[in-house]
Amino acid sequence: MCRMTAPRPGLFRTKSLDALVAESERTEGHLRRALGAWNVVLLGVGAIVGAGIFATIGTAAAGDAHRPGAGPSLVLSFVITAFVCGLTALCYAEMASMVPVAGSAYTYAYATLGELVAWIIGWDLIIEYAVGNVAVAISWANYARTFLEELGIHVPLWAATDYRTALKIPGILEDAPRLLGIPIVFNFLAFAIVAAVTVILVWGIRESAAFNAVMVMVKIVVLLFFCGFLFSNVPLSEMAKNWTPFQPNGWSGTLAGAAIVFFAYIGFDAVSTVAEETRNPRRDLPIGILGSLTLSTVLYVLVAAVFISVMPYPVLRQQLATQQAEPLTMAINHAVPGAGWASALVALGSVIAHTAVLLVFQLGQPRIFFAMARDGLLPPVFARVHPRFRTPHVTTIVTGLLVGGVAGIANIEEMVDLTNIGTLFAFVLVCLAIPVLRRRDPGRERPFRVPGGPYLVPLLGASACVMLMAYLPPLSWWRFVGWLTLGLAVYCAWGWMHSKLRDAPRGAAAPLRLAALGFVAAAVGMFLMPHDAGFLGVFARAARGGGAAWGVGLLVIGLAVAAAGIALARGRVARAERG
Repeated sequence: MCRMTAPRPGLFRTKSLDALVAESERTEGHLRRALGAWNVVLLGVGAIVGAGIFATIGTAAAGDAHRPGAGPSLVLSFVITAFVCGLTALCYAEMASMVPVAGSAYTYAYATLGELVAWIIGWDLIIEYAVGNVAVAISWANYARTFLEELGIHVPLWAATDYRTALKIPGILEDAPRLLGIPIVFNFLAFAIVAAVTVILVWGIRESAAFNAVMVMVKIVVLLFFCGFLFSNVPLSEMAKNWTPFQPNGWSGTLAGAAIVFFAYIGFDAVSTVAEETRNPRRDLPIGILGSLTLSTVLYVLVAAVFISVMPYPVLRQQLATQQAEPLTMAINHAVPGAGWASALVALGSVIAHTAVLLVFQLGQPRIFFAMARDGLLPPVFARVHPRFRTPHVTTIVTGLLVGGVAGIANIEEMVDLTNIGTLFAFVLVCLAIPVLRRRDPGRERPFRVPGGPYLVPLLGASACVMLMAYLPPLSWWRFVGWLTLGLAVYCAWGWMHSKLRDAPRGAAAPLRLAALGFVAAAVGMFLMPHDAGFLGVFARAARGGGAAWGVGLLVIGLAVAAAGIALARGRVARAERG
């Protein structure tokens, strides 16, 4: 008989592993187990190989206004990031084999680090999956438009870009239709692909996996074609020249490139979200996580090596950001002018690859919402399962609407950086969960164990993730902390009172809502601050007034109100316990 952790008011209560597994195996409202090991590996490759390799390597190699480029050392950047992800993947494999439950890092944190940390990581995973898919959808729209242009089908830029990008490119606003005098600029292509993927995911997990398998095979063939085509058309002597200097910006450029291409590796952890739809999760999940990461790394290093061999670093730096966003077609057009058919084929492969990533990430996010709602931390409507398709249809549709809507108006660079920092933070917590659970529950069966003991690999993995986070721009850090603060507001407004591990007194609801308002004000303050200034620089600017003053004021007042609300709530809980 499974035993649930006794209800208590602490914010760091944990949920027993037995209780987690028992809930996932209930016959009522369960998901359909239809996936084998090969399906899981292909889902992992489908999630990993996509927007990262097709969209970010141009920026990683060339750099931008905020960071230096890696140049030819881009290959080394991929190896460094693969090493970091490999350490984390080992930790994910142990947790997934031991806790075969939907929810990924959120569920692992609930079993090891407590409810508050679980909420934070669950809210953080929205950045990885939903925000990450916004970036993928935008990149998909870029490649789709290129492919359609090669076929002679013209898609106007106002229907395939966001408003802020349109401000930088002459002619888009002038050509756009107007409503009440306001130009209509919306990325309809990005919205459309998210809507189509959402329909497939509601339809069923078996159908989704089959569709993904076909797309994975196609995109691997296209990437191998890219490498073979350039090898056969560019002399090796010409390729060798472009490798010098190997590190034009030293290690700072290489490590900054590693932080950017980390986006290309996001996805292997998405495998763990289908734990409740895998026939033998204790065996198949570790195979899927480690196998998909290994296959993707080999492919990445090969593609990166060919890319930097045909794109001289000085030429790459002169390309526009919109050209760098389509690096593989840019490389073909530069190295073999006139090979439009090859560019079109690579663009088609990119469209398919992006679609596969969208599919897996849109599959992962609803299942995290599903797990959180099942624990009471989100409204129960999010835990509904379709009676016929056995999929979490409510969360799938909600996620599709949110991702598609934001993709229609957002900028890809901001989405990539925010996704990277959110994912790295989740990886840190998963790595730290390994030694905690090894100490707390040493006798539990572990079908897969991280080699080297409970500390070496997990602590190396956590440290390496923190190192990559340090190379992301300050803008990402401000927005990330602001997002987590907004999440604390949602937790106070709903999750704390409705958690199934607690019998919360009704008197605590009002002060918790006060705390939620405080956290909202603090988050708005962080979003208003000048993000190009450091921590101390923000307060220096605040002394001169303007937006910085409003931001700091809202931050300080909001945190004070939140602290007061939490103190009042804890006091009422204590009085209720005394009687």
